[in-house]
Amino acid sequence: MSIQPSGRFDPATQPPDDGSLASPLGRAASLMLAILALLWIVELVNAATGRDLGQAGGIRPRDVGSLIDVVTAPFLHGNVAHLAGNAVALFSLGFIAAVPNLRKFLLMTAIVIVVGGLGVWLFSKSNTVSIGASGVVFGYFGYLLLRGFVDRRPVDVVVSIGIALAYAYPMWHSIGFGVTNISWQGHLSGLVGGMLAAILLRQRRPKAKTAETDPRPTLPTVE
Repeated sequence: MSIQPSGRFDPATQPPDDGSLASPLGRAASLMLAILALLWIVELVNAATGRDLGQAGGIRPRDVGSLIDVVTAPFLHGNVAHLAGNAVALFSLGFIAAVPNLRKFLLMTAIVIVVGGLGVWLFSKSNTVSIGASGVVFGYFGYLLLRGFVDRRPVDVVVSIGIALAYAYPMWHSIGFGVTNISWQGHLSGLVGGMLAAILLRQRRPKAKTAETDPRPTLPTVE
């Protein structure tokens, strides 16, 4: 007599349902929600302390002591409106970028923060303090623009084209060339950082194996 399987769901062997927080969509959404929650908490603390955090953690160009602020500046904003202006694009672009691979997304974010922050530190005007996550937003935009083409995955190519059609115009008009109190250096550096991350983190394709050489001598062809 054979024993039939019970048919019970084993979470250890079955993939999570698409609606689960353990699915790729769920993990990406949860991560971006956590990032936004952190930004709002920092904003509330900053507002409650008279905006001292913004002055202490902002990037001061070519000040060696401010190099550490490359890491802190994206988490700080000038006011609620500044953060709200970044929040929607940060969540939506970050979510799309994070779905395929969270580890790659976090590495990409680190590259964007470092490259974008160093661009501000090197090229912004003296006696200024730069804060905000808009450079990261531009980095996500640049990463998604290029990812499909460097990875050569059809679905990512479609995403890249969609991102270009949806965001290219507003992003271009948000760079802020010549606009007071907008760091076009941070926006442009973030964009470069995202594109650089797409190249550095591109999906490696296995090299085709070369045919093994036949040790037997080849007979000449007689015509």
